Amino acid sequence: MSNTLFDWQQDSWQQIMAMRARMPHAFLLYGSEGIGKAQFAEHLAKSLLCETPAEAGHACAQCLSCKWFDQYSHPDYRRVRPGLLDEEDASEGEAGESNEEAEKKSAKSSKAPSKEIVIDQVRALANFMNISTHRQGTRVVVMYPAEALNTPAANALLKSLEEPNPNTVFILVSHKIDRLLPTILSRCHKLALTMPTKEQGLAWLQAQGVKEAEVWLAQQGGAPLLALDMAQSEDLKDLDDLLRTLARPDIEVSLKTADKMQKMDMPRTVSWLQRWLYDIFSYKQTELTRYYPKHRNDIAKLADRITLEKLMQVIKNVQDRQAIASHPLSGKLFVEDMLLEYSSAFI
Repeated sequence: MSNTLFDWQQDSWQQIMAMRARMPHAFLLYGSEGIGKAQFAEHLAKSLLCETPAEAGHACAQCLSCKWFDQYSHPDYRRVRPGLLDEEDASEGEAGESNEEAEKKSAKSSKAPSKEIVIDQVRALANFMNISTHRQGTRVVVMYPAEALNTPAANALLKSLEEPNPNTVFILVSHKIDRLLPTILSRCHKLALTMPTKEQGLAWLQAQGVKEAEVWLAQQGGAPLLALDMAQSEDLKDLDDLLRTLARPDIEVSLKTADKMQKMDMPRTVSWLQRWLYDIFSYKQTELTRYYPKHRNDIAKLADRITLEKLMQVIKNVQDRQAIASHPLSGKLFVEDMLLEYSSAFI
């Protein structure tokens, strides 16, 4: 695991290191998705566990603690995430993890992986927190995304935050702070991690070898990690198909597109449409586009074909769909209904 923070995280790191002498028992790192919050959290965890941290507070990467951490085997560290994220890492093989270990982790359960953090995961922390730390140091729990906590798990976590164990630090990470219980928010030291500047985001993407970095960065709202993920995604053809459908609203084409997209990740698909609608709204108000500058001409024509009142209603309905996109009863019907409503607004 790298000891290097992203360029846009340096100020946030200095803020936390200024508190190192009297470290809060719980942090909540929040901000937009795709800006490196989880990486920052694990960088902080490694630093807190390091036996000989550097002057700037970064982990030394040489001590036994750092080596354990890099091998995902530190006895005083726990990472709590939805089962779905763990399965994705198992199928890809995490850094420091052998193919055999990854296969064992992937095969551990035949049940569909959960998209939530469940109460059993939080309860499992009890034994971990009630025994002495392995090297008489700090014990660290990283949890993300915190909004994935279901209600029983959130209530169980609250008890730990209300009565923190000595030498234990919780690091919660959230993309959507408004979805967390107010009681959890009140017991954490909140730190907003900011978006990189456009220049920082482009420089980082270009260093990763991303072609058309500016296009991908714009499409993901300035979030460079999401831009990298999308630029390398197998869903690029699906995105192109959707944008062509949106650019030329048509009932028959909408039905065909829905049939092809029914097995895709629904929240991501809805977010593509939300960004498209935002660009239509933005162009209608200011003649500017944010997410899809390559499609500016199509967006301009659509903005002339719809009233502001009707556009706002479509935007609201799509926003409502995003709230249930993770659990649609039928993926095909969900996408069909959404695209038909969109097309009808322009016909």
